[in-house]
Amino acid sequence: MLEHVELFFKSIFIDNMVFATFLGMCSYLAVSKKVATAVGLGAAVIFVLAVTVPLNWLLDQYLLRDGALAWLGPEYADYNLSFLSFILFIATIATMVQLVEIVVEKFSPALYNSLGIFLPLIAVNCAILGGSLFMQAREIPSLGLAFNYGLSSGIGWFLAILAIAAIREKIRYSNVPPPLRGLGITFIITGLMAIGFMSFGGMLTGGDDAPAQEPTTAQKTEEEKTTLEKEKQENAVSYNTIVKE
Repeated sequence: MLEHVELFFKSIFIDNMVFATFLGMCSYLAVSKKVATAVGLGAAVIFVLAVTVPLNWLLDQYLLRDGALAWLGPEYADYNLSFLSFILFIATIATMVQLVEIVVEKFSPALYNSLGIFLPLIAVNCAILGGSLFMQAREIPSLGLAFNYGLSSGIGWFLAILAIAAIREKIRYSNVPPPLRGLGITFIITGLMAIGFMSFGGMLTGGDDAPAQEPTTAQKTEEEKTTLEKEKQENAVSYNTIVKE
């Protein structure tokens, strides 16, 4: 349970897709002008990551990695299909994105029109593919942890785009210098937010093992006495042995 909690908070705050690795910046900058649009796209990203990361974990475990085909028989144990990772991961992501696009168009046409081309572009969003590739590189050991990682990474991306959208809505009424208006001030704010998220880096480190306590003076004295007594007994045995001989 502790492993799930640690992975959840670490993926959101410490290894945030936007502020730690700067993945998905195209959609992050283009669809963050309004909070409502940012919420819709962020929810779609959460869903796609939460579904595709565990699906790609299953593909990696039982099809792609070296020896993954051993369940088919011993003659397949030496096969390594890891060179197909990009193709199969992108195919899984494209399928889920198509499903999300159909659902959004059906139940929220206004959100579908506001997202425009950026909704189908989730399929080539590097944050989505990065989630599956990071999962593979980190060798996440179980399906539950893979789902946890996908969900928490999506939540981290959602919080990032929601925060910048709220700031960009308010900053319209601020007196921003003309050379910095638009993407200029947005990049500066993003950099400052990334620096702020860096402060979470020590949140899950340290304090795991208590330092070993040094023995007290009384304990040292007792140990020295015990050692001297053992040495006396050994010397006595050696002396008796020599005398007998």
